[in-house]
Amino acid sequence: MLTQEWEAAAMLPSQALLPAVLFALAALQALASDTFLAAVYEHAVILPHPTQEPVPASDALALMNRNMDVLEGAIKEAAQQGAHIIVTPEDGIYGWRFTRESIYPYLEDIPDPAVDWIPCTDPSRFGPTPVQERLSCMARNNSIYVVANIGDKKPCDSSDPSCPRDGRYHYNTDVVFDTQGKLVARYHKYNLFRSETQFDYPKEPEAVTFETPFGKFGIFTCFDILFYEPAVVLVNKMQVDTVLFPTAWMNVLPFLTAIEFHSAWAMGMGVNLLSANTHNTTMAMTGSGLFTPEGPAAYHYDSDTEEGRLLLAELSARPRLSPTYPLAVNWSLHATSVEKYSGENDTFSGAVRKDIFTFRELRHKDGNYTVCQGDLCCHLVYQMSNKRRDEVYVLGAFDGLHGSLIKYHWQICTLLKCPSTNLSTCGQPVEMAQTKFEMFSLSGTFGTSYVFPEVLYSGVQLAPGEFEVLRDGRLKSKHGTSKPLVTATLFGRLYEKDQPHPLRISL
Repeated sequence: MLTQEWEAAAMLPSQALLPAVLFALAALQALASDTFLAAVYEHAVILPHPTQEPVPASDALALMNRNMDVLEGAIKEAAQQGAHIIVTPEDGIYGWRFTRESIYPYLEDIPDPAVDWIPCTDPSRFGPTPVQERLSCMARNNSIYVVANIGDKKPCDSSDPSCPRDGRYHYNTDVVFDTQGKLVARYHKYNLFRSETQFDYPKEPEAVTFETPFGKFGIFTCFDILFYEPAVVLVNKMQVDTVLFPTAWMNVLPFLTAIEFHSAWAMGMGVNLLSANTHNTTMAMTGSGLFTPEGPAAYHYDSDTEEGRLLLAELSARPRLSPTYPLAVNWSLHATSVEKYSGENDTFSGAVRKDIFTFRELRHKDGNYTVCQGDLCCHLVYQMSNKRRDEVYVLGAFDGLHGSLIKYHWQICTLLKCPSTNLSTCGQPVEMAQTKFEMFSLSGTFGTSYVFPEVLYSGVQLAPGEFEVLRDGRLKSKHGTSKPLVTATLFGRLYEKDQPHPLRISL
């Protein structure tokens, strides 16, 4: 009997340690995890009534709670399906119909994450923060990382020469809460879109990162993706594995629909991109996805309904270590090694929005073509399944500054469908096509290593697994196109040739 008691007593410490041991093993397993389950939610935002004057704070909070009710449903569903992290859209909690004055009741003071704060358990530490409290509780109660976009307010005074007249800065802000509900990241959008007059430009770009058991994450917002800071800095200098990307993206054909460009950016930069768009068909806002260096793991485009959509996909936690990680590309290697294809004198000019491209019509079922503009020559080898009389395709080149107020340098080679057989329409938006290609190979003499490969099918659909980028810079179909082609494009950015930002010079 005594022996049994001693044996029981001897077992007590090990039994007490068992939960701790199991927790440690689980933590180690999580640290070693090669994949994670990611989610994005495309949200049909409930918008406020447009007003020049601020509404009562209670009205602002009521609207934000209506949107957060929807987001919470998506967050719960994602967590129930095992998601580790979910991204919600830019402007997803209050919309975008604001003046500087009318946005104010929607803003909260968002502290630096260094303060080590869980709003869900300590909501009054930094004054009234009901939105941050609720988002924190969503993360904590569902054991999931939650990424959201809200507005930050920071007081200033005359000692700051840049201080706005109303004595405060307003920032378009992304926040991230971890599985305990702790604020782990805060990012102030650096590249504001032209209509975001309710917000201020941060004085310096922020390269915001945080570590998780499933990789290193960075975050930026919408228009940021088109510029060097902070987008390229996060990938090249900070070496993030995955970028979180809340956006309110208005689709612009032929090169800048959300799914098309965001998928291309993830491939060109060699990272995961979790893109959550707002959903508003009147504003041409739709298109979200979980994009990887190899292509889209899941995506959604819906211009017909006004419904939100939850997407989930399993992604590589550290894609650079993956055996399928794409090899480095020399984007101009092939194009600089080939002679210009003959027939240079039958080019014509056409506008893609306000950018004047040099085009050549593809007059035959198959062929080799070259078109040049500035320092860029684009080469195309192609074969159509059949040459239709009612559809015209062109090879186009653009090398120059894009934009009216904010001017930034593009180099683009594109195989592009025209809206009609009238060549003057080439470059105008087109969503539908009927021509399939047996093969295409597109390359260009790019002066940059930042090139994003796009392939868009009829109906604004992507082509996962149907094309590849060779190490010598050729964008090539693998086995022909399974659907009619709208465009195949190499979209290059020469960041060093961008003009100074006109609205940021005075900061």
